[in-house]
Amino acid sequence: MRGQAVKTRAPATTANLGPGFDCAAVALDLWNDVEVTEGGDEPPDPTHIGIRAFGLVASPEGLSFSWSERIPRARGLGSSAATIALGLVAAAKWSGEQIELEDLLARGGPLEGHSDNLAACLAGGCCLTWAGRVERLADTLPLTPVAVIPRELVRTAEARDALPSEVPHADAAFNVARAALLGAGVSRGDARLLAAAFEDRLHEPYRPSSLLDAIRADMPVGAVGVTLSGSGPTVIAWAQDAEACAAELATRFPAETVLALSVSAEGAH
Repeated sequence: MRGQAVKTRAPATTANLGPGFDCAAVALDLWNDVEVTEGGDEPPDPTHIGIRAFGLVASPEGLSFSWSERIPRARGLGSSAATIALGLVAAAKWSGEQIELEDLLARGGPLEGHSDNLAACLAGGCCLTWAGRVERLADTLPLTPVAVIPRELVRTAEARDALPSEVPHADAAFNVARAALLGAGVSRGDARLLAAAFEDRLHEPYRPSSLLDAIRADMPVGAVGVTLSGSGPTVIAWAQDAEACAAELATRFPAETVLALSVSAEGAH
Protein backbone atom coordinates (compact mmCIF):
# COMPACT_ATOMS: atom_id res chain seq x y z
CA MET A 1 0.00 0.00 0.00
CA ARG A 2 2.93 2.33 -0.61
CA GLY A 3 1.93 5.86 -1.51
CA GLN A 4 -1.24 5.61 0.56
CA ALA A 5 -1.98 6.15 4.23
CA VAL A 6 -2.12 2.94 6.21
CA LYS A 7 -4.33 2.98 9.30
CA THR A 8 -4.12 0.24 11.93
CA ARG A 9 -5.90 -0.41 15.24
CA ALA A 10 -4.94 -2.65 18.16
CA PRO A 11 -6.94 -3.50 21.29
CA ALA A 12 -6.12 -3.40 24.97
CA THR A 13 -5.80 -6.74 26.74
CA THR A 14 -6.10 -8.17 30.20
CA ALA A 15 -3.74 -11.06 30.90
CA ASN A 16 -3.40 -13.94 33.36
CA LEU A 17 -7.14 -13.99 34.21
CA GLY A 18 -6.18 -15.18 37.67
CA PRO A 19 -4.43 -18.56 37.32
CA GLY A 20 -3.46 -18.25 33.63
CA PHE A 21 -0.08 -16.67 34.37
CA ASP A 22 1.84 -15.83 31.18
CA CYS A 23 -0.46 -17.93 29.01
CA ALA A 24 -4.02 -16.52 29.01
CA ALA A 25 -5.35 -13.13 27.89
CA VAL A 26 -8.45 -11.44 26.52
CA ALA A 27 -8.69 -8.62 23.98
CA LEU A 28 -10.74 -5.63 25.16
CA ASP A 29 -12.76 -3.06 23.23
CA LEU A 30 -10.36 -0.19 23.95
CA TRP A 31 -8.09 0.78 21.08
CA ASN A 32 -4.83 2.45 20.11
CA ASP A 33 -4.26 3.54 16.50
CA VAL A 34 -1.45 4.44 14.13
CA GLU A 35 -1.48 6.07 10.72
CA VAL A 36 1.55 5.57 8.47
CA THR A 37 2.26 7.88 5.54
CA GLU A 38 5.21 8.68 3.32
CA GLY A 39 7.42 11.64 4.16
CA GLY A 40 7.51 13.63 7.36
CA ASP A 41 9.54 16.40 8.92
CA GLU A 42 11.34 14.13 11.38
CA PRO A 43 12.88 10.68 10.93
CA PRO A 44 11.13 7.87 12.83
CA ASP A 45 12.27 7.54 16.45
CA PRO A 46 14.38 4.36 16.53
CA THR A 47 13.75 3.93 20.27
CA HIS A 48 9.94 3.88 19.93
CA ILE A 49 8.77 0.31 20.50
CA GLY A 50 6.20 0.60 17.72
CA ILE A 51 8.84 1.77 15.24
CA ARG A 52 11.09 -1.09 16.34
CA ALA A 53 8.23 -3.53 15.75
CA PHE A 54 7.53 -2.02 12.33
CA GLY A 55 11.20 -2.48 11.46
CA LEU A 56 10.91 -6.23 12.08
CA VAL A 57 8.73 -6.43 8.97
CA ALA A 58 9.56 -3.38 6.80
CA SER A 59 11.89 -0.39 6.86
CA PRO A 60 10.39 2.66 8.62
CA GLU A 61 12.80 5.04 6.88
CA GLY A 62 11.11 7.87 5.02
CA LEU A 63 7.79 7.26 6.75
CA SER A 64 5.71 9.31 9.15
CA PHE A 65 3.86 7.74 12.09
CA SER A 66 0.90 9.31 13.90
CA TRP A 67 0.08 7.40 17.10
CA SER A 68 -3.22 7.72 19.00
CA GLU A 69 -3.23 6.25 22.51
CA ARG A 70 -6.36 5.49 24.49
CA ILE A 71 -5.02 2.53 26.46
CA PRO A 72 -3.49 3.81 29.72
CA ARG A 73 0.24 3.14 29.94
CA ALA A 74 1.79 1.01 32.67
CA ARG A 75 -1.62 0.04 34.08
CA GLY A 76 -1.71 -3.67 33.21
CA LEU A 77 -3.90 -3.27 30.12
CA GLY A 78 -1.38 -4.26 27.46
CA SER A 79 -0.42 -0.84 26.15
CA SER A 80 3.04 -2.00 25.07
CA ALA A 81 1.61 -5.11 23.38
CA ALA A 82 -0.85 -2.90 21.50
CA THR A 83 1.95 -0.62 20.30
CA ILE A 84 4.02 -3.60 19.16
CA ALA A 85 1.00 -5.09 17.37
CA LEU A 86 0.36 -1.75 15.66
CA GLY A 87 3.91 -1.68 14.36
CA LEU A 88 3.85 -5.27 13.12
CA VAL A 89 0.45 -5.14 11.44
CA ALA A 90 0.99 -1.68 9.95
CA ALA A 91 4.30 -2.84 8.45
CA ALA A 92 2.67 -5.93 6.96
CA LYS A 93 -0.02 -3.74 5.42
CA TRP A 94 2.51 -1.23 4.13
CA SER A 95 4.70 -3.88 2.54
CA GLY A 96 1.81 -5.98 1.30
CA GLU A 97 3.30 -9.00 3.04
CA GLN A 98 0.95 -11.73 4.26
CA ILE A 99 2.26 -12.88 7.64
CA GLU A 100 0.73 -15.65 9.73
CA LEU A 101 -0.36 -14.84 13.28
CA GLU A 102 2.25 -17.03 14.95
CA ASP A 103 4.98 -15.51 12.77
CA LEU A 104 3.94 -12.04 13.91
CA LEU A 105 3.97 -13.29 17.49
CA ALA A 106 7.46 -14.73 17.04
CA ARG A 107 8.75 -11.44 15.67
CA GLY A 108 7.15 -9.24 18.29
CA GLY A 109 7.45 -11.52 21.32
CA PRO A 110 11.05 -10.57 22.20
CA LEU A 111 10.05 -6.89 22.31
CA GLU A 112 7.22 -7.64 24.74
CA GLY A 113 9.14 -10.21 26.78
CA HIS A 114 6.11 -12.49 27.20
CA SER A 115 3.53 -13.48 24.63
CA ASP A 116 0.15 -13.62 26.38
CA ASN A 117 -0.91 -9.98 25.86
CA LEU A 118 0.51 -9.82 22.34
CA ALA A 119 -1.23 -13.05 21.27
CA ALA A 120 -4.67 -11.79 22.32
CA CYS A 121 -3.98 -8.35 20.89
CA LEU A 122 -3.14 -9.85 17.49
CA ALA A 123 -5.82 -12.55 17.44
CA GLY A 124 -8.71 -10.98 19.38
CA GLY A 125 -11.06 -12.87 21.68
CA CYS A 126 -9.77 -15.06 24.50
CA CYS A 127 -6.45 -16.74 23.73
CA LEU A 128 -4.02 -19.23 25.19
CA THR A 129 -0.37 -19.16 24.16
CA TRP A 130 2.49 -21.57 24.79
CA ALA A 131 5.85 -22.28 23.11
CA GLY A 132 5.15 -19.73 20.38
CA ARG A 133 1.71 -21.20 19.64
CA VAL A 134 -1.63 -19.41 19.88
CA GLU A 135 -5.07 -20.95 20.35
CA ARG A 136 -8.07 -18.67 20.25
CA LEU A 137 -10.61 -20.39 22.49
CA ALA A 138 -13.55 -17.99 22.25
CA ASP A 139 -14.76 -14.81 20.60
CA THR A 140 -16.23 -13.57 23.85
CA LEU A 141 -16.92 -14.56 27.47
CA PRO A 142 -20.15 -14.98 29.43
CA LEU A 143 -18.90 -12.32 31.88
CA THR A 144 -18.16 -8.63 31.29
CA PRO A 145 -14.81 -7.20 32.42
CA VAL A 146 -15.17 -4.06 34.52
CA ALA A 147 -11.79 -2.36 34.85
CA VAL A 148 -10.85 -0.34 37.93
CA ILE A 149 -7.81 1.69 36.89
CA PRO A 150 -5.72 3.42 39.56
CA ARG A 151 -3.62 6.49 38.89
CA GLU A 152 -0.34 4.94 39.95
CA LEU A 153 1.87 3.13 37.47
CA VAL A 154 3.34 -0.36 37.65
CA ARG A 155 6.33 -1.26 35.51
CA THR A 156 6.00 -4.82 34.29
CA ALA A 157 9.71 -5.59 34.67
CA GLU A 158 9.67 -4.48 38.31
CA ALA A 159 6.51 -6.49 39.01
CA ARG A 160 8.08 -9.60 37.50
CA ASP A 161 11.21 -9.13 39.61
CA ALA A 162 9.00 -9.50 42.69
CA LEU A 163 7.99 -13.04 41.74
CA PRO A 164 9.78 -15.92 43.50
CA SER A 165 11.79 -18.47 41.53
CA GLU A 166 9.96 -21.29 43.33
CA VAL A 167 6.51 -21.76 44.88
CA PRO A 168 5.19 -24.42 47.27
CA HIS A 169 3.88 -27.60 45.67
CA ALA A 170 0.45 -26.98 47.21
CA ASP A 171 0.23 -23.59 45.51
CA ALA A 172 1.23 -25.09 42.16
CA ALA A 173 -1.44 -27.77 42.53
CA PHE A 174 -4.00 -25.11 43.48
CA ASN A 175 -3.20 -23.21 40.27
CA VAL A 176 -3.31 -26.28 38.07
CA ALA A 177 -6.90 -26.88 39.17
CA ARG A 178 -7.94 -23.25 38.68
CA ALA A 179 -6.20 -23.05 35.28
CA ALA A 180 -8.06 -26.17 34.16
CA LEU A 181 -11.31 -24.58 35.31
CA LEU A 182 -10.38 -21.39 33.44
CA GLY A 183 -9.82 -23.23 30.16
CA ALA A 184 -13.02 -25.22 30.56
CA GLY A 185 -15.03 -22.14 31.48
CA VAL A 186 -13.75 -20.17 28.50
CA SER A 187 -14.21 -22.93 25.95
CA ARG A 188 -17.68 -23.85 27.23
CA GLY A 189 -18.79 -20.27 27.87
CA ASP A 190 -19.67 -21.29 31.43
CA ALA A 191 -19.81 -18.40 33.90
CA ARG A 192 -20.07 -20.81 36.83
CA LEU A 193 -16.74 -22.46 36.01
CA LEU A 194 -15.09 -19.11 35.40
CA ALA A 195 -16.28 -17.81 38.77
CA ALA A 196 -14.58 -20.79 40.41
CA ALA A 197 -11.40 -20.23 38.38
CA PHE A 198 -10.56 -16.62 39.25
CA GLU A 199 -8.09 -17.36 42.05
CA ASP A 200 -4.32 -17.46 41.89
CA ARG A 201 -1.30 -18.37 44.00
CA LEU A 202 1.49 -17.91 41.44
CA HIS A 203 1.63 -14.16 40.93
CA GLU A 204 -1.12 -12.19 42.70
CA PRO A 205 0.14 -12.87 46.26
CA TYR A 206 3.54 -11.45 45.27
CA ARG A 207 2.09 -8.31 43.70
CA PRO A 208 0.30 -6.73 46.68
CA SER A 209 -2.80 -4.76 45.70
CA SER A 210 -4.99 -3.15 48.30
CA LEU A 211 -7.53 -2.49 45.54
CA LEU A 212 -7.70 -6.18 44.60
CA ASP A 213 -7.98 -7.17 48.26
CA ALA A 214 -10.75 -4.63 48.92
CA ILE A 215 -12.87 -5.69 45.94
CA ARG A 216 -12.35 -9.40 46.58
CA ALA A 217 -13.30 -9.02 50.26
CA ASP A 218 -16.52 -7.18 49.40
CA MET A 219 -17.57 -8.29 45.94
CA PRO A 220 -19.67 -5.65 44.17
CA VAL A 221 -23.19 -6.43 43.12
CA GLY A 222 -23.29 -8.27 39.81
CA ALA A 223 -19.68 -9.51 40.00
CA VAL A 224 -18.63 -13.14 40.42
CA GLY A 225 -14.84 -12.80 40.47
CA VAL A 226 -11.94 -10.38 40.41
CA THR A 227 -8.42 -10.57 38.99
CA LEU A 228 -5.31 -8.45 38.78
CA SER A 229 -4.95 -7.29 35.17
CA GLY A 230 -1.51 -8.35 33.99
CA SER A 231 0.95 -7.18 36.63
CA GLY A 232 -1.46 -4.44 37.79
CA PRO A 233 -2.34 -1.99 39.12
CA THR A 234 -5.65 -2.30 37.21
CA VAL A 235 -8.11 -4.76 38.69
CA ILE A 236 -10.82 -6.50 36.65
CA ALA A 237 -14.18 -7.36 38.22
CA TRP A 238 -15.88 -10.06 36.13
CA ALA A 239 -19.58 -9.26 36.11
CA GLN A 240 -22.88 -10.72 35.06
CA ASP A 241 -24.45 -7.29 35.60
CA ALA A 242 -21.76 -4.88 34.40
CA GLU A 243 -23.84 -1.74 34.81
CA ALA A 244 -24.62 -2.38 38.48
CA CYS A 245 -21.07 -3.54 39.17
CA ALA A 246 -19.49 -0.48 37.54
CA ALA A 247 -21.83 1.91 39.33
CA GLU A 248 -20.98 0.45 42.74
CA LEU A 249 -17.24 0.42 42.05
CA ALA A 250 -17.31 4.03 40.88
CA THR A 251 -18.99 5.02 44.14
CA ARG A 252 -16.62 3.00 46.30
CA PHE A 253 -13.45 4.10 44.50
CA PRO A 254 -14.01 7.69 43.32
CA ALA A 255 -10.28 8.31 42.79
CA GLU A 256 -10.02 5.49 40.24
CA THR A 257 -11.29 5.24 36.67
CA VAL A 258 -13.98 2.58 36.26
CA LEU A 259 -14.71 1.24 32.77
CA ALA A 260 -17.13 -1.50 31.77
CA LEU A 261 -15.43 -3.02 28.74
CA SER A 262 -16.56 -5.67 26.30
CA VAL A 263 -14.38 -8.49 24.98
CA SER A 264 -13.25 -7.69 21.45
CA ALA A 265 -13.62 -10.56 18.97
CA GLU A 266 -11.36 -8.60 16.62
CA GLY A 267 -7.62 -8.25 17.07
CA ALA A 268 -5.18 -5.79 15.52
CA HIS A 269 -6.18 -4.85 12.00
